[in-house]
Amino acid sequence: MEEGMEEGTPGREEGPVRTALYEAHLESGGHIVDFHGFELPIRYTTTIEEHLKCRSHAGLFDVSHMGFFRFSGSGLMEWFDGIATQRASNVAAGRCAYTHFLDESGIIIDDMIFAVTSASEIAATGCSGGVVSTLPSTKSTQRTAKNDGNNLDNVTTIPIDTNADELAGEGDSQPYILGVPNASMIPTMWSWFEQNLPDDDSVIIEDLSDSTSILALQGPNAMQIVGDVLGLDNKVGRFRCQAIRENPLGITGWIQGTGYTGESGVEIFVSNEEVRRLWDVILAHSDSGVVPIGLGARDTLRMEMGYLLSGQDFIWPGLSADDENINIDLSTIADGQTLARDTAETFVPFGLDIDHEFIGRSRVQASRTAQANGTAARWLGIRYLEKGPFPRPGHTVLKLDDQIILRPDGDDASEVKAESETIIGYITSGGPAPSLERVGIGLAYLRDIEIGDEVLIAPNPRKRVRAVVVRPPFI
Repeated sequence: MEEGMEEGTPGREEGPVRTALYEAHLESGGHIVDFHGFELPIRYTTTIEEHLKCRSHAGLFDVSHMGFFRFSGSGLMEWFDGIATQRASNVAAGRCAYTHFLDESGIIIDDMIFAVTSASEIAATGCSGGVVSTLPSTKSTQRTAKNDGNNLDNVTTIPIDTNADELAGEGDSQPYILGVPNASMIPTMWSWFEQNLPDDDSVIIEDLSDSTSILALQGPNAMQIVGDVLGLDNKVGRFRCQAIRENPLGITGWIQGTGYTGESGVEIFVSNEEVRRLWDVILAHSDSGVVPIGLGARDTLRMEMGYLLSGQDFIWPGLSADDENINIDLSTIADGQTLARDTAETFVPFGLDIDHEFIGRSRVQASRTAQANGTAARWLGIRYLEKGPFPRPGHTVLKLDDQIILRPDGDDASEVKAESETIIGYITSGGPAPSLERVGIGLAYLRDIEIGDEVLIAPNPRKRVRAVVVRPPFI
């Protein structure tokens, strides 16, 4: 990987950022869109075709818009435990985990996959430098965007001179954490991490985002391709991670068994200079059925698995309504605060260790107690039971309630059953599920409902579509 990022990196003021694979996307017929300030392919053929190809064979994604942070220092694990819902100190070196970061009131700012590793593994990546933040000199400063070197006037930017031999000399006693913040949340998370750094300089944050390209290779045939292209030593297991071992391409970097599709696969972190060669070699394995896949299928794949999408399934209130981090039109939600949620409300079965102290813990505890009493919302799935307009963000989820109405009948009064509709939530993500023959599926924060109950989705004021409540994944 590249030695780091130099001051003066071109900014984003001139327009959307192009990843190192922009020309490759055009050559493959990619339909380019502006995605949070990055020019990326929404699709190459059709979303459904690419989705099914990933489920049946393999798909290759350019996710270089995502960030890449490195954390180190003698106080790292204690500090990280205190700011994350996941307890990093319980994650062994060579493993990855998922976490949320909450504000002081317990609301999710963002989520992140992180990897725990050692100095010797960092040395083996070939990457030993980046933009560094330490305290007290940079506690109140912030990065304003990925590729924003023109806005670093108030930031202490230190190209690290530590070489691989020095890093390897640290041995494995000093832990490191590699984290992948969501693309549009890079400046927000950088600022938040800085604001919460300890005053004793015991934690260092480095931003390697600009010098790093990220590929996601996903699908049943993904690991076979990894073995063919990078060698058997680089076939990492699910949520395992390591520096890229010696391989026929001579590529260095980082590889981890993670992804956003629910399929077997890896995410590969390499320098911008090396990524095009790796991209081309992987796609040359056409006998494996691998194809390039755009953002459209990435979204439908994650939705079938019930994976949260930052800026759509949860939104931090600290972002303004017109912020580019937000994927959903808040005007479609009756109450914008509907999407300001804590970890317990997301009902995600991983990413939370409640038995340690962390920022925002008290609200998470309160939500868990309320859920046990049946009085708090849970992020659940809905699956259509009949045909109708697909569920989309902002659509109302309704519950039918039986009511007894007294109707006068001559001198007597008779009881008549009637049904009334109660709003129990709003769709945050929804659409057709390609893996389920395009049946409508959606995700929503729902109250006063149980898994297996029947509900109604209101795609418009006049239409109702029957659906059943399920717990994701849908497949």
